[in-house]
Amino acid sequence: MFMPTTTPQPDPLADIPADRRPSHIAMIMDGNGRWAQQQEQPRIVGHQNGATTVRRITEEAARLNIDQLTLYCLSSENWKRPADELDFLMQLLTQYLITERETLMENNIQLKIIGRRERIPVEVQAEMDRTLEMTAANTGSTLCLAINYGARGEIVDAFRKIGQQIESGSLKPSEITEDLISQNLYTAGMSDPDLLIRTAGERRISNYLLWQISYAEIWVTEKFWPDFSSEDLHEAIRNYSRRTRRFGGLVHAGRSNTHKAQPNDRD
Repeated sequence: MFMPTTTPQPDPLADIPADRRPSHIAMIMDGNGRWAQQQEQPRIVGHQNGATTVRRITEEAARLNIDQLTLYCLSSENWKRPADELDFLMQLLTQYLITERETLMENNIQLKIIGRRERIPVEVQAEMDRTLEMTAANTGSTLCLAINYGARGEIVDAFRKIGQQIESGSLKPSEITEDLISQNLYTAGMSDPDLLIRTAGERRISNYLLWQISYAEIWVTEKFWPDFSSEDLHEAIRNYSRRTRRFGGLVHAGRSNTHKAQPNDRD
């Protein structure tokens, strides 16, 4: 899947079979501001260094043939932050979308974006669309950015779409299933995350992919996002590979670690 542009490097996880690795990793990138404070720098410096980490981890995930990496870039609650910080974040996002196109194309990565477009400046939306269009035909890993995203809002939007189908007579309430709800979420067509990584030591979900991470394994590091390294990603994947995913059932000989949850599975 990954198309190297330099001399191939040895796989640091070569001892982990493919079926013991996560196919889809979701990440909550926390700690940019605290990292900057620790460095006695303005918060925007933390965000700048965080953007550098995004590139590093995206490239490494592609090199490891991770099918999808989903990053929590801007939550719907982040609009409560100071206006100057939000303006900088929009500038940084625009810059990222423009400057990283070459990296995405070189690494055969397809970009996807989830979240509500409202409140995002039109010039940022234009760069989003250009990058989405440019990478649409790429066949390697998928990088999904959650921008102006909130899981509760996503579920509300899904139920509104389903409600419209009921109102039009094309759907009966008795026909609503978990699969139908999934098909009406922003992530329709994507697999659910196998592994959720959160930096900066926080033990909470923060309104992120609430429906999709129902059976995800969770790994937390105390490191702030700007300090998160490829080696930390390797450690998280190794930790994941050692876990037994039962999905509410029993472990049987030969059952894969990456067995997907079934509708009746329960913890």
